[in-house]
Amino acid sequence: MKNLWNDLEAKAFIGDDLATCVYTSCLLGTEEDLIMHGGGNTSVKSMVHDFFGREVDVLFVKGSGWDLKNIEKSGFSALRLEETKLLAELGELNDTEMTKQLRLNMLDQAAPLPSVEAIQHAIMPAKFVDHTHSDAVLTLSNNPNGEAIIGDIYSDCLILPYVMPGFILSKQVYNEIKGFDINQYKGIILHHHGVFTYSNNAREAYENMIELVTRAESYISENGVVQHVESQSEVNLLDLARIRKSVSASRGSAQLAMLDQSDEAKGFASRDDIADIASRGPLTPDHVTRTKRIPVILDAKPDENVSEIQSFVNEYKAYFERNKVDGLIMLDPAPRAAVWSSNGTIAFGSTVKECNIITDIARHTRWTIQVGESLGGWKPLSEREIFDLEYWVLQQAKLANDEGKDNAHQGKIAIVTGAAGGIGCATCEVLAAEGAVVIGLDIDPDVKNVLKEVGGTGMICDVTDDNQVHKIIDEVVAIYGGLDILVCNAGTFLSGESIEEMTNKIWDNTISINLTATCRIIKNAIPYLKFGVGASIIVIGSRNYAAPGAGASAYSVSKAGVTQLARVAALELAPDGIRVNVIHPDAVFDTKLWTKKALQKSAKRYNITVDEYKNKNLLGVEVKSQKVGEMVSALSSDLFYATTGAQIPIDGGNDRVI
Repeated sequence: MKNLWNDLEAKAFIGDDLATCVYTSCLLGTEEDLIMHGGGNTSVKSMVHDFFGREVDVLFVKGSGWDLKNIEKSGFSALRLEETKLLAELGELNDTEMTKQLRLNMLDQAAPLPSVEAIQHAIMPAKFVDHTHSDAVLTLSNNPNGEAIIGDIYSDCLILPYVMPGFILSKQVYNEIKGFDINQYKGIILHHHGVFTYSNNAREAYENMIELVTRAESYISENGVVQHVESQSEVNLLDLARIRKSVSASRGSAQLAMLDQSDEAKGFASRDDIADIASRGPLTPDHVTRTKRIPVILDAKPDENVSEIQSFVNEYKAYFERNKVDGLIMLDPAPRAAVWSSNGTIAFGSTVKECNIITDIARHTRWTIQVGESLGGWKPLSEREIFDLEYWVLQQAKLANDEGKDNAHQGKIAIVTGAAGGIGCATCEVLAAEGAVVIGLDIDPDVKNVLKEVGGTGMICDVTDDNQVHKIIDEVVAIYGGLDILVCNAGTFLSGESIEEMTNKIWDNTISINLTATCRIIKNAIPYLKFGVGASIIVIGSRNYAAPGAGASAYSVSKAGVTQLARVAALELAPDGIRVNVIHPDAVFDTKLWTKKALQKSAKRYNITVDEYKNKNLLGVEVKSQKVGEMVSALSSDLFYATTGAQIPIDGGNDRVI
């Protein structure tokens, strides 16, 4: 474990206790082998002035929901130190009351809620306290001979058995340290939980952590195997989409299925004993709220994966029944992670962030499991102990805050063509705001920047190139696990060319982009949409399909053709649960198709101003791209679960169409 302390950097924080704590916290947070996704916590004891100007001894402790790698001063809660220490003297204190009392001790009620281990930080007789969940230490702790190994390596540390975090842990430490000088120890080793180091000097507390973790790493490198089998195999993406749909069904909402296809993940999934070693329990019980107790083990044979997911669901229900107490309500039984034989590991979640967290935990866990096996075995906590933490009220509240509210398209995956501007860009923005993972395609290279601004991912694609389209759809499925929404918006419009004057190039180009490319992208997407969640295809048509204009033959014909294509698709795909609908916008002038010159030319044809032309419909309203995007989002949502083959105008009312 590398010591990252820098005297020059640290010098800038001299005299500012909290700034110094922020500095060391970030040093710890940069090491994933110490801290993962909000895990671990730090604190510093200091003195501040309260509202009345009185000096108050306080504990600045990491706030819940903050990550040490990027924490700031505002990420710490200031608690009245003496009152917080008094809580450890109580005989009993339930979780709800502890949270209430900690909140009452906060000097600033707008600050984040303090760490559930705040009481332990308060009773430690040192200015700076650091706590991490070191992979190396947990590897040794999760060993049949863990007590002996830990005792031998850490003879100069206080070693404590596992207990539940929060008040119970604080009380355990309180009883152990009262009556003697804890500074005779370099730190506290908590079996199956992590490491505490402390000192009146921030550097010493930090460097003690590095030293203690390095001891465990050295033991592992000398006695275990740290290089593991790697494997390469080809993944069947339709099987991945099938797995995702099954997991989504078991959770009752759309889930991403992000596959880790690294050689290390594939090697782990290829082990002969994988079903055994991957199903014993988590690296630390703190991970259970993210990953559940165990992953689902999936066979390489696609037909068996659905039944294996159902078996996982049934076993989770049995696990709950075995361990429940009065008043508990079972969480959803769907898996959060999978080990897919030969193919790697999969993270299931409602957001990319959630999946990335699970993927990182899986990466650290598989390394630790394999190292543990090479050291004589991998033995995590008991099922009951893990259950207690999974259903711990404080962990559940923390997780609920992390996940936030669900949206109409939460966990869904959408592809939108013609996304660099106008209707396509607006549609991407609305779908992303409603929780979907959105991939916008456009031949314009600026699509990457445009989509980044609206919360999506832009990919350069010529939709008339079948190979490009096929490759990109496969890439999207490989990253996120499937496809639920396809919006066919890419198009071109060249007006003012009569049939007699029109060149073959204009005709061919218009038909190719507006009609043929739409057919091809639908064709490439269908195999994955069959395994989509609430699968929907939205085709952007035009008022011209029903009310064509002179000088727009190629455009009008292409939009009539794409409308007919969508109607046929609705007939063909209904048995697979895929809805296909058409939206017919008209006079949407905030798009790239309408240049200033084209607007002026059209307005002049009617002998009216440009502003009058923009509102030239029965309702006298201007149709905006944003409103079309909102219509696309609504039509592809569950609100229209029973609608397919529909054609919906959004044109302000056109007398020729009506």
